[in-house]
Amino acid sequence: MSDHPIVIGLISDTHSWLDPSVAEVFAHADTIIHAGDIGNELVLEQLEEIAPVVAVKGNIDGGALRFLPLVASVEAHDKRIFVRHIAGSPKRPNRATRELLASERPDIFIVGHSHIPVVTRVAGALWINPGAAGREGFHEQRFAARLYIDRESGEVTMDRVHFGPRVEAYYH
Repeated sequence: MSDHPIVIGLISDTHSWLDPSVAEVFAHADTIIHAGDIGNELVLEQLEEIAPVVAVKGNIDGGALRFLPLVASVEAHDKRIFVRHIAGSPKRPNRATRELLASERPDIFIVGHSHIPVVTRVAGALWINPGAAGREGFHEQRFAARLYIDRESGEVTMDRVHFGPRVEAYYH
């Protein structure tokens, strides 16, 4: 068995732009999860060059992206991971999210939309919003995350990736 953990790249709210350092940041990812507001197909194509991608439709995703699912799931080790773009806040999940958490009982729940990085527990699930990685929106800083699942113990750890200020992204 490999000593290396399962690595899952978490990204959201790219809004048609992918930071040039994403390829390096997710270089060792086994899978990349995009939690919606992708913006255009090119972003997914660029991510697919790094690792297999699981993506959900965000509220800005039109064109071919409109066919993405609203909810997706991934199994990694013995962890059930669910993804949804709009979920409400951890303190007040929306109805669809409450129903999903109650019926599916995921171990990990990945969300986007708010542009606010969050890691907390909701209804027994580890709720993660990696934050917004793109240049569009009200967020001041751009983030993504890497999730690590130990191949033997199943222990989950995470690190946040900081890409820098949102406004600087316009000048690269």
